[in-house]
Parts: sequence; structure tokens; C-alpha cells
Amino acid sequence: MWPWAAPAAPAPWMAPYAASCRRVQAAAGHGGDRLQTLNRALALGPPIALAAGALRFVAQQALPAGEAYESFIARTACVPTRDNAHDAFQALVWLAFPALKRRINELHAAELAARGAGPVRGPVRDALTLLDENGALWSPPASLRDALVARDWHALFVRHRAAWRDVAPPVLVGHALLDKLVQPRKAITAHVWLLPPGSDGPAALAGRLSPAALAERPFVALPVLGVPGWWNANEAAGFYEDRAVFRPPPG
Repeated sequence: MWPWAAPAAPAPWMAPYAASCRRVQAAAGHGGDRLQTLNRALALGPPIALAAGALRFVAQQALPAGEAYESFIARTACVPTRDNAHDAFQALVWLAFPALKRRINELHAAELAARGAGPVRGPVRDALTLLDENGALWSPPASLRDALVARDWHALFVRHRAAWRDVAPPVLVGHALLDKLVQPRKAITAHVWLLPPGSDGPAALAGRLSPAALAERPFVALPVLGVPGWWNANEAAGFYEDRAVFRPPPG
């Protein structure tokens, strides 16, 4: 079973992936292994074009020893994929947000070509990895943005709670983050990249993602299960008073 497939209603943070999930489930109905299903799901939508050709998913063993994962994707347009939940979510993000994933890969590959795959990634690849694995995108109004940046959790989640009804929630784009949320726990925290109000999340970021922007590490921490409507437990009094999760600002 796919890690996001369950008899109950889908988790609210999976809403941006609804169409891609339907493609995968339709493809799975034709039989075959997971790689065949993912590639069939690709064929059910517009082609995802990389510089090296149309994207496809291949077995992890296709990655040559000694070649960096991102360099291989840029060179071949093939994504090495293991039969596990982590890589299933990776594939789902490719299906849902191909422009963002393509841009992340291009920047990774360019950094690897320029600096090599040494033991230290450097600030640009560190930020790319955070975005790819644990990132979220959000374009809130000023009241919520300011509260998040200040780690004013009471303002963000309690005083301005009604404002969340009129705001698109964060879009989770980190595949490791989505994997962790299969078993929700209060401490799961995203690295949020804040965008101007009204931005079209992943598409907007794909167009502005640059080494200079990444080197600034433009992330703020958000315990994602604090988002109103995402977890019933956050309706309880005192939920946001847990300072081990909702940490005060430094200093």
C-alpha cells in the first residue's frame, strides 16, 4: 500500500497532493511493481522535462557507485527510487510540483559540478537539502507572518486563530517531512520559506530560487501540528504552552 493511502479521510496537509495521489492510485490499478506504477502515473500527466530528457523513476541500483544522486538525476533525468515510504513521498512531490523539484535538482547539480561532493555541502546545498527534505512554503498575511517570525505562538495560533480560516495553509514540500507525518507527533517541525502574500507557493518559489537566496538560509521553524484544523489535539487548552515544542525566541 502507498504510505498516503488509508481508508480514513486524507490528512489535511496532503490536500495539495490529492490529484497526484489519484494518478498514482489509477496507475496502481493496472498492476506491476512500484516503479512501473510511478512511471505509469507520470504518463497520466504532462511530461516532466529536465535538460537531459523526460523524467522517469528507476531502481536505486541504477545509481553508479561514486556518482552523487542529484548529479545522476541531472545527467540522466532518472530518479533512483527505493521501495520505501520516504522515496514514495519523494516521487509524489515530483508529480505534484515538478518545476520546484527540477529547480532544486538544477541548483544541487550546479553546486556539485562547481565544488564537488565533499564532506561539507556548503550553505547553498545545505539550504537546498532542508527545503527538499523538510521544507514548507507559506504566504500568510502580515499578522501571522510577524507572529511566526517572532515565535509569538500565542498570537499566531490563539489570538489570530480566526484569521487562519481565510488563509491558505502552508504547503509541505519536504518528502521526509511528509513521511514523518504518517505517524503524527507534536514535535514535528518544518523549515518554512515565507513568500509574499498571494504567491502561488511552489511555482512562485521555483521562479525565484537562487544560490544567493539559499545562502541566506531563509527558513523559520513551524511545528506543523499546531496549524489550526490539522490536528484535533491543538484545540485543547495549553497545547501551545509546551515550550519544548513551541520554543521562545532566542536571547
